[in-house]
Amino acid sequence: MTHAFERPSLRVGLSEGLGTVAAAGVGRDVRSALAEPFAAVDPAGASFLPHVVAWNLTKRCNLACAHCYISAGSWHAADGELSTAECHRVLDELLEVSPSPMLILSGGEPLLREDLEELAHHASDSGATVVVGTNGTRLTAERIESLKAAGVTGVAVSVDSLDSTYHDRFRHGTGALGDTLAAVDRLVDHELDFVIQTSLTRGNRQQLGALAAWSAEKGAVSFNLYFLVPTGRGERMEGLTPDENEEVLKEIVTLEHEYRGRMMVRSKCQPQLMRHVIQGDQEQESPLLNYATRCPCGLQYCRITPEGKVTPCPYTPAVAGDLRESSFREIWEHSPVFHTLRHGALGGKCGRCEFQEVCGGCRARAYAETGDLLGPDESCAYDPPGGRPVVRPRATVTYGSAVERSLQWTAEAEARIQKIPSFVRGVVAHRVEEYARREGYALVDLEVMAEVRRKMPVDFSRRLPFFLRDGG
Repeated sequence: MTHAFERPSLRVGLSEGLGTVAAAGVGRDVRSALAEPFAAVDPAGASFLPHVVAWNLTKRCNLACAHCYISAGSWHAADGELSTAECHRVLDELLEVSPSPMLILSGGEPLLREDLEELAHHASDSGATVVVGTNGTRLTAERIESLKAAGVTGVAVSVDSLDSTYHDRFRHGTGALGDTLAAVDRLVDHELDFVIQTSLTRGNRQQLGALAAWSAEKGAVSFNLYFLVPTGRGERMEGLTPDENEEVLKEIVTLEHEYRGRMMVRSKCQPQLMRHVIQGDQEQESPLLNYATRCPCGLQYCRITPEGKVTPCPYTPAVAGDLRESSFREIWEHSPVFHTLRHGALGGKCGRCEFQEVCGGCRARAYAETGDLLGPDESCAYDPPGGRPVVRPRATVTYGSAVERSLQWTAEAEARIQKIPSFVRGVVAHRVEEYARREGYALVDLEVMAEVRRKMPVDFSRRLPFFLRDGG
């Protein structure tokens, strides 16, 4: 349903993007665990901050997609959803913990919430970067303009095939592809940034190149390929074999090279991509290397359900807390579920893998298949021998990092950088200062930032993303 912009273009933001036996009381009522003060800081002093929050506002949907992790559909009622007033309260609590997050408003189909624009306006006006994840079928020109007016800066749209027979059958909606493709054209016309999301199956496995090419031609910020996690209706589906996953990951690496600087290409819920990137991308920098880890669930990312439950990601149903009973801060800082993900040791093949710090496997898939948040992700074909040195992130500053400034910034430049989501702000600031020092500048001002932007080796085929435009 959602996520991501990236670099080398600094084109990061929509995305994100936009997933042992449960230790420390996982599965217990979180209220009984609040007496155990698990600080949201690891032993090395790195803080855990919810830079990206996915919020499933509703289970209502005009489609009934085969893989839907939330089992959304037209038969659901609004009963049980957080009310508008409750959503406003939760927003304030979230923004108190993370003042400038990437907030992904999704569903179900979020456009069915009549208060979507009201909530988006509240969040964007308070410092969040707000994006919407949608199937696209209800994105009229009028709705696109109302979302823009509410401060929404991007939309993630699901396209599983350019063949209407396949797409409509997979999404259980006659005419769905035609409606969605028309919506993509309207997003282009109305200059609202968008991401294309595709769910991988054997039925569309051979179409990935064509889908990526079409996405790039339309001007998508990112092409995100989702690998199946067997949860929700996805429990009834069979994903690709580990060897088949390996072949797809190799293809993603090739596509990422092809579209680098124009459109991000990446896997979702298959962090094993990082092993391929690190092993094969020695000649030029991939924006994927800016990730300290490919599974930020519970560390820098979480999900809110329509009923107000907090989970590590949309694909992990393990409940960290209930926002109708506890504040967001209490849950984020004290939940045993989050404590397990932040401090627990990975088990099985993931635990002995030298890539555990830059990959770590999909925690949602491990939980779905083993009931263990720290268990092995068996979708991976790599069988680590164990005993090898752990591979560390290659980038010195990664997404989510805070950066100590070594140069002076003018107030105007500082105001501009603060408009970038906190998840990527450190990477952007680091690169601006690198450029300034290299060119002999002692001060970062708007002119320096504009110069950095002009000299980026990037083909913005249509326009700059919102946070790099003049006055943006």
